[in-house]
Amino acid sequence: MFRRSVIKELNVWLKKKNRKPLVIRGARQVGKTTAVHQFAEQFEQYIYLNLEIKSDRRLFEQHDAIEELVKAIFFLKNKSFTQRKKTLLFIDEIQEQPIAIAMLRYFHEHFPEIAVIAAGSLLETLFDNDLSFPVGRVEYLIIRPVSFKEFLNALGENTAIVELEHIPLNTYAGAKLQSLFHTYALVGGMPEIVQHFAETGDIQQLQPIYNSLVAGYLDDVEKYTATNNQLHIIRHVMRASFAEAGKRIKYQGFGKSNYGSREIGEAFRALQKAMLLQLIHPTTGTTLPITPELQKSPRLHLLDTGLVNFMSGIQKDIIGTKDLSGVYNGTVIEHLIGQEILADNYSVLSSLNFWVREKNTSTAEIDYVIQYDGMLIPIEVKSGKTGKLKSLQLFMNNSTSMLAVRCYAGALSIDTIVTPEGKEFQLLNLPYYLVSQLPRYIEWSINHNLLKKSKKKTR
Repeated sequence: MFRRSVIKELNVWLKKKNRKPLVIRGARQVGKTTAVHQFAEQFEQYIYLNLEIKSDRRLFEQHDAIEELVKAIFFLKNKSFTQRKKTLLFIDEIQEQPIAIAMLRYFHEHFPEIAVIAAGSLLETLFDNDLSFPVGRVEYLIIRPVSFKEFLNALGENTAIVELEHIPLNTYAGAKLQSLFHTYALVGGMPEIVQHFAETGDIQQLQPIYNSLVAGYLDDVEKYTATNNQLHIIRHVMRASFAEAGKRIKYQGFGKSNYGSREIGEAFRALQKAMLLQLIHPTTGTTLPITPELQKSPRLHLLDTGLVNFMSGIQKDIIGTKDLSGVYNGTVIEHLIGQEILADNYSVLSSLNFWVREKNTSTAEIDYVIQYDGMLIPIEVKSGKTGKLKSLQLFMNNSTSMLAVRCYAGALSIDTIVTPEGKEFQLLNLPYYLVSQLPRYIEWSINHNLLKKSKKKTR
């Protein structure tokens, strides 16, 4: 069981007083079904319905009254109806039967004591269609690829997890965590890949699985399209995206094609809906709220960095490198940092943004900006001397925040930086492998600065 973070989130949902049926969202093959199977181990009764199976699907076709439906489910699956309070009902591939989606509201209204979870590999394609989801009667949770912490768990690196979560980091733990993070950067976070690597430790044996995953996504493309022309465009966008991952893109002629911006835009929206990729939009403000500038070029973020490495043919460049910022012009580590920021964020509202200032005379850009306790905090993914962080200093000079973050290959530290205009701020230098603990280190940095100021006053 290496998806403990997901199981923990499911337990939070389970213990809610006014719990509603949970709809799990996420791309195909990110481990939604496996996570629920693991979660089910704590229940006295577990009912699994797969609506790709005709007999399971027929239950919803034959029983339109919720009382009859529930009793029929318990009867046919040989479970005790009187033990329904101790039962988990998992409706998998729910997109195969729209009636089942509509029935979720009645589970909430008539049988709130039953823990109900629904999921589907192509569920995302239905959200913008005519199908009516029971708004207000269900909850949502997004599952993404495996985080670094879950990767360590899969490898059985329990002591590494303890050190990863120790704030601040013990110095002796840095070298090993960095080595393990490089392996994570190479392998990626797709559950099947991670599990196979944990069992064999052989990178070469992973190649057929990478190929199978990508082929499966390409085969799914036809389910997102209505015409052969759309099929060709979306396949092109999918294939070309691996080479463009982590870069700012333009729709017109994307991937050296003759396709127009409207056609490419529709393809991106379909793939984004399926959660195979995400378009990260820039913001130009230095204070909250974050307002995406949709008219500016977005940055392309794919589902998993490991898939990007494999499809781009750069896995060998990662092996043996001392600094991931030197691989693929820094694109790999920038992409992975974004993946880590999102990894343990299960909200459907979670998103990534970056900051730009675009003028005729100069351009400035910061890799990510995040919201934390009323502050907009910039995150640069860059090695080198602090004096070279010109975009970061420009941002901070116009920001009300007193803290910025640099993710890099060095040691954990906090610097006091003064911009050319005289603005003083704290720079948290965070090793790449600690990004999963970013919120905790931001809090630690703030407390460190407050303690520093307090000592100055007492002198």
